[in-house]
Amino acid sequence: MDQGKIIAGIEQALSDVLQRPVSDMPSQTRLFEDLHLDSTSILELLMALEDTVGIEVDPENLEMSDFTSLETLASYVSANLNDDA
Repeated sequence: MDQGKIIAGIEQALSDVLQRPVSDMPSQTRLFEDLHLDSTSILELLMALEDTVGIEVDPENLEMSDFTSLETLASYVSANLNDDA
């Protein structure tokens, strides 16, 4: 899956979690500071990503650094897609 599709999947998952349209965000958008996500919404985001992007997430293997920004989350998703391939 290319980076554009990953970003689109993340934006769709964010829209579901935040219950408002999210699109065309800069890659530097910070998930906690800019979008005001918390630990509960991060778990909701991960479940939405499993549906939207089709990855399986193991919460035990997550690092806070994976959720610094849209870019770091996209890298996490991309790495997991590569592992599943």
